[in-house]
Formats: sequence, C-alpha cells, structure tokens
Amino acid sequence: MTLHMKVGMGWSLGAIMALAGLALALPLEAQSLADRIGALGDGDSKVRMSYATRPGVCGSGHNISISRSTEDWEPDCEPGPARVMLRFKGGELVDVDAYVGGRWKRSGTGILDLGRVPAPEAARYLLSLAASPDAMGGDEAIFPATIADGVDVWPRLLAIARDESLRTKTRKSAVFWLGQAAGAQVLEDLAELAQAENVNRDIQEHAVFALSQLRGKEGIPPLLVIARTHRDPHVRKNAMFWLGQSHDERAIALFEEILVGSEE
Repeated sequence: MTLHMKVGMGWSLGAIMALAGLALALPLEAQSLADRIGALGDGDSKVRMSYATRPGVCGSGHNISISRSTEDWEPDCEPGPARVMLRFKGGELVDVDAYVGGRWKRSGTGILDLGRVPAPEAARYLLSLAASPDAMGGDEAIFPATIADGVDVWPRLLAIARDESLRTKTRKSAVFWLGQAAGAQVLEDLAELAQAENVNRDIQEHAVFALSQLRGKEGIPPLLVIARTHRDPHVRKNAMFWLGQSHDERAIALFEEILVGSEE
C-alpha cells in the first residue's frame, strides 16, 4: 500500500515520522498468517498465536474440555483464548502444541509471536498445514482448528480425510474430529467414507468409530448397513463391536438376527 501526501511547511518532523511508521505498519497488518509465517523462510523457527475459542470450550492449559455452564453450575476453567505454538524445521511443520487459557511466558530468542489473530483465519491456516503432504505434525494441527470460533471446519476435514496423498495419521485425525465437530451434519459423508472402495481399511474403521460417536445415536442406521453389507470382514466386525457398545435395540435385533440365522 502506498500513501501519497503533500509535505508542506506546516508539517512537523514528528508528524512525518508518524505517518511513515503507519505506512510501514499497514502492509504487515494486511498480510495473511501464511504470508507472515512464510516470510521466516526454510530455517528452523517457532511461531505462536492466540485466538478466540468457540462457545463451550474451556481449559487450563493442555486440559481442554467442551462443556457449557448451566443455571446452577459453570466449569472451573478458562473460556479461552486458544494458544497455539507451531514448530518448523527446515520450513516444514514438525510439532504443534495447543492450549486453552493461561498465558504465554516471555518470548525467547527465535520465537515469532503473532499475538491475537482472527479465529477463522487461524483455523484456515492450521488446516492448510494439515493438508500439506510434507507436514509431519499435520495431524496435530487439526484439533486446534476445530475449537476456533466462528468457522465450520467440517468440509475441509472431509477433504483431508479423503486425500490419499496425505499421511494416514493425519487422515485418521481428520475423520475423528469430523465426527466430534460436525455430528449428524456429515452423517452421509462419514457413511460414504466407511464404504468407499478407494479408501484403505484404517480410514474406513476410523469412519466407523466416528459414526459410533455421533450424538443421539444418529450413526446407528449406517453402522447397521456396514455390519450387514461391507465387503471387508474386518470393517464389518468393527461396526459390530461399536454397535454392541451402543446398547441400542436396533443393534440387539441385528445380533439376534445373525444368531438365529447361524442356527438354521
């Protein structure tokens, strides 16, 4: 951004220096997180940032929970902000530490402190790190993205879960938090992921687990289908296990059906 000004005799040196400082500050503020962090280059670096958490998230450091206060009770933990430390080696992400609440210690040498950043931008940047095939710590970048305020992360999580170029560990993490963050919103997508022929067994079984964790037992119907029809006996067995954990009448009916059929 360029500032055009006419300097006349009425301008003081202090005013000119203040405007010059403004001209230098504005481009930095306009830069994205990716631009600011990317400017560090391909060396080893540490970056930390803070941002608002979505309602119900609170914590005392690493101990992070999602709980809402009631008329008679409120959780004994801080409602944010999220605090994330990123470690890069050779310009590639290797480690992510996420906290809620507390405060940073004084910055040491070699730490870029971005301060408080917009939560949606933080979530998008973290998920872009997770979507990088070379990011060793990509799986750790997913959770702090899910607790960011004001953004729906599940479409990007689904894309990460389906991306075969990514590390299996990262894809598993995406599937797990997909079920936790979205609930019935992605019921069909999780069911499709569990049945997809071009998806490996590990990812399918994580999709089965995510279905079993959906609130209100929304995942029971697709789990019944998987238990009956999935081509892979290991995945069918996995679906049966989680159906057994549900104690749902529909699951009990399926077990009875299978037992009766085996006796005939």
